[in-house]
Amino acid sequence: MTEHKPTDYLSYVDRVWQGEDTLLAHLSGTYSGAGLVTVRERVGFLPAFANVAVFDTGDGLVLVDSGDIRTAGPLHEAVRAFSEQPVSTVVYTHGHIDHVFGVAPFDAQADSEGRERPEVIAHEAVTARFDRYVSTAGYNTWINRRQFGVPSLNWPSTYRYPDTTYRERMTVRRGGLAFELVHAKGETDDSTYVWIPELKTLCTGDLFIWNTPNAGNPQKVQRYPEEWARALRAMQELGAELLLPGHGVPIVGRDRVHRALDDTARLLESLCEQTRALMNAGHRLDAVVHGVQVPQELLARPYLHPAYDEPEFVVRNLWRLWGGWYDQNPAHLKPAPDAAVAAEFAATAGGAAVLAARAAELLDKGELRLAAHLAETAALAAPADVDVARTRARVYARRATAETSTMARGVFNWAAAESAAVAEGTDLETELTRSPEGRRRAAGMISVGVTDDEACGCGGEPGEDG
Repeated sequence: MTEHKPTDYLSYVDRVWQGEDTLLAHLSGTYSGAGLVTVRERVGFLPAFANVAVFDTGDGLVLVDSGDIRTAGPLHEAVRAFSEQPVSTVVYTHGHIDHVFGVAPFDAQADSEGRERPEVIAHEAVTARFDRYVSTAGYNTWINRRQFGVPSLNWPSTYRYPDTTYRERMTVRRGGLAFELVHAKGETDDSTYVWIPELKTLCTGDLFIWNTPNAGNPQKVQRYPEEWARALRAMQELGAELLLPGHGVPIVGRDRVHRALDDTARLLESLCEQTRALMNAGHRLDAVVHGVQVPQELLARPYLHPAYDEPEFVVRNLWRLWGGWYDQNPAHLKPAPDAAVAAEFAATAGGAAVLAARAAELLDKGELRLAAHLAETAALAAPADVDVARTRARVYARRATAETSTMARGVFNWAAAESAAVAEGTDLETELTRSPEGRRRAAGMISVGVTDDEACGCGGEPGEDG
């Protein structure tokens, strides 16, 4: 791989901030060579799908996060090239599997040298998360296969648990540096951000990811947008001059850090305020979802594009958080089975083929949401009908290409492949891997960043939360 000087990466980082370049080079590993990038004195950085920050304390190295299983080996080699000091401490910013699977080589090295393994520190809820991951490995396998289009993915069931946990705040002193760990709810309930005052450096974990905050995710557990915004405001007050995010490139300079945190907080605050107002006015979920007006000027920021999650999903998650699962449509409180409802609609319309034909007409008119409703109803009413399946496949394939977020594209691509398999007499994996992009996804090469190549699929291990 081509060697890059730190100045190359920092120049690239500046271009990304200015909107003159994209995250493609970062996510594709262009700057993840044999060594860490020195982003400032005593601070090394592994630019990858999930980033790792390394701090030289003068008395051992401290890692903030450890990356995913694919980068575990390269991380270990890069850290060893960065400093001969042993890794004394690893801080998990949260328990997602793309942040906690890089410790094993450091443990193995410590064992071989007859010294203590690195101390892993995390919020106390990380332990409960790992326990949940073990007990729901099957479910997490299926939802992550669907989200990322990786039919062979299997969710892990073995984890490196933390040695030390904390509840609200904890200060870890190593050498001449203090690492102030602060618990925050946001994408997860076990989030930690890390402030190193001597270096004016802030490690946010996934509280900042160069995307619209992952506060909605339709297939995953509860997110906490309001608490997330409060955490961003608290981080603003620190006066950081360097922000090292869980995903995406660093932000250099106090004014830029302040602006990025402020913009992200404002986006979440706006979604929270509007959603709460509509709920307080007695509206159904449907009216709330379609009534919230997203601040488009914020989504236009290079670090807030809805390329992974999106605001509509955040609104739904707020409803779940504040109002429960009932959407206030009485027919949905104790509904008939979906297939039975679909059969009645099809019978009333004159058959599933009629519904599918209307779905095709709506699709041609650009009415993608309505087309999906009718195509889904037709397929539920006639699941083995090849012509209906072809229409459903066409509708969801079109929907996938029209979406900006990984989450929406994943669900729609999976649905299209399901119906294509019915229509062609094949199987799901065959249909998911027909296109070059599909083959890249199926190989586990994913991207949650904004790139200039829609079909790139660059990135790393599919490892976001379950």
